[in-house]
Amino acid sequence: MTAVFALATALLWGLADFGGGLLTRRTPALTVVVVSQSLAVVVLGAVVVATAAWSEAGPRLWYAVGAGVVGPVAMLCFYRALALGPMGVVSPLGSLGVAVPVGVGLLLGERPGLLQFAGAGLAVAGIVLAGGPELRGAPVQRQAVLLTLVAALGFGAVMALIAEASATLTGLFLALFVQRVTNVAVGGAALYASVRRGGRALPEDGGRRVARSALPALAFVGLADVAANGTYSIAAQAGPVTVAAVLANLYPVVTVLAALVLLRERVRAIQAAGAGLALMGTVLLAAG
Repeated sequence: MTAVFALATALLWGLADFGGGLLTRRTPALTVVVVSQSLAVVVLGAVVVATAAWSEAGPRLWYAVGAGVVGPVAMLCFYRALALGPMGVVSPLGSLGVAVPVGVGLLLGERPGLLQFAGAGLAVAGIVLAGGPELRGAPVQRQAVLLTLVAALGFGAVMALIAEASATLTGLFLALFVQRVTNVAVGGAALYASVRRGGRALPEDGGRRVARSALPALAFVGLADVAANGTYSIAAQAGPVTVAAVLANLYPVVTVLAALVLLRERVRAIQAAGAGLALMGTVLLAAG
């Protein structure tokens, strides 16, 4: 069950990142974050009401609040790092956040078997290579590396926090709702501050018309991200966090494959090798 839900997480996060990346080509990144999460809040609010999940309220929801505060900060750092580039370095470095939940699992006493350790090593190497790291070219700006490492730490912290935010399925619905409300509050404040400083909230070309036409895609990104957090929480509770975290962090492979299939992007040999290593690591993790 851990492997199934963790791989579902990788699929959902990979597709959400792919969709979010496409949307930010025309729409400011802050707007994508705030609107997509706001749409997710509406759906989650309906689920919470329908399942009476508010009855699960308790101290563990503070983990969800923490995840909601950290998430937008990590995403904004990541987008800024991507803008500074090169993307071939930034993207794979962002997946290093897997070290946070894995470290938490080890501190809590989890001890994966030899096959799982080998699988984790192969999977992490595959994740980095699947991003297509640039081995030659202009030096990477120190600020880009720093922002990427901050984002990776934030992504890993969200994974660790959301895994602790609930113990039941209905409690998970409430935790995800609280996380998303916090996301919108933090992201909305950042967007307001950006606009006050002269930044844009709407696409430069097309304005409101383009923003309205993007609503279905924004809803998909927000709901896929929510669902990924949910499946990861289930995976982490069902089995070793060390296994769940590594498998969930295969999402860059999904993003690369989506770009290959849907955008006809060319895949470099190093990316293909990374995808193969990640697949081998997945098999070993599941077998262990």
